[in-house]
Amino acid sequence: MTPFKSNRHPPSRAAQAKRPHAGEDCILVLQGGGALGAYQSGAFEALCESYGDIAWVAGISIGAINAALIVGNPAHARVARLREFWQLVSSSAGLPGIANRVAARETLNEASATQGMLFGVPGFFAPRFPPAPFQPRGTLEAISYYDTAPLRQTLERLIDFDLISSGAVRLSVGAVNVRTGNVEYFDSAKQRIDARHIMASGALPPGFAPVEIDGEHYWDGGLVSNTPLQYVLDQPGKRCRVVFQVDLFAATGALPTTLAEVTEREKDIRFFSRTRLNTTNEMDRQVIAQAAQRLIARLPPELRDDPDVQALSRVRGVSAVEVVHLIYRSKHYESQSKDFEFSRASVQELWTSGQADMAHTLHDPRWVDRQPGGNGVHVFDLTSDSPSSTRPIL
Repeated sequence: MTPFKSNRHPPSRAAQAKRPHAGEDCILVLQGGGALGAYQSGAFEALCESYGDIAWVAGISIGAINAALIVGNPAHARVARLREFWQLVSSSAGLPGIANRVAARETLNEASATQGMLFGVPGFFAPRFPPAPFQPRGTLEAISYYDTAPLRQTLERLIDFDLISSGAVRLSVGAVNVRTGNVEYFDSAKQRIDARHIMASGALPPGFAPVEIDGEHYWDGGLVSNTPLQYVLDQPGKRCRVVFQVDLFAATGALPTTLAEVTEREKDIRFFSRTRLNTTNEMDRQVIAQAAQRLIARLPPELRDDPDVQALSRVRGVSAVEVVHLIYRSKHYESQSKDFEFSRASVQELWTSGQADMAHTLHDPRWVDRQPGGNGVHVFDLTSDSPSSTRPIL
């Protein structure tokens, strides 16, 4: 198998100018998306060349795995550990001769995805034997197609969970409580994180069994919300936040022309998961908070102890938030299997695309020349196809 190659970009004046400003917290937010997560790793490789001091990484599903690989390793080893993971999961035996017989890359990708479904993915999951219908009723083996014991071994080998617990960089991963149906976040600022929490965040049914933690069982956080952005925005903080949000599914797309395209489009819509809604909600909250503070300042002193006024006074704005939004946009030959197609060729392409998109964003004059500070939320989407890709939200 061909090893990963690095596409490092030569330094430039813009590259030197895009360094983080003093007083900013750099936060990385990673959406779920299976094999598409290689895009996030490439984006991180480009990001860490400029933002060496990551304060916080939050993820869902494959985003949680990438997040743990980042936070659970020292800065100098993070990219190498990410590359080691993606080399492992894309190292299954190839399909001899198929490239010579099949003209369409889509067919090659579908064959690779089928191979993973039948035989599993190295270091990640393997088919259960005997299969779920033949397992004892009421067991976890009876409600999932694959065994994720290989993933646990991979995580424990590649991640230093003691380093995560040290608090040097904050880690948050989301999962869904099977009993309550609610999203819960496992946060290193509040508890000790181990391999179970990462696996719970990515336990997508019916492929994977729920993961038991402290008497409760958890499935993939993407079942409810495929991005932890809202959780990050809801947490208190005094410093300006620069949030790099790396999504793996695009909200916009063309009308499908085949049933296969219907499945892909439905998946994009379902897992895009409210990123725009989250930023809009944050905008509304900031508008209300600032209006409340201005109103309270104009009230006579005798009214400021009124319970309603006291309730309004607790609705406070936060320091400036800048959301840098990267969205992976599918290649024309990708299909509904794109999130479980782990071929080396596809993983390498995804990594390279993420690297290029992040480098493009960080070199864009609209980002380099921004004026940080103040209040409110600003969203930068500098790799979009729209003519206006920098949008001040407030």
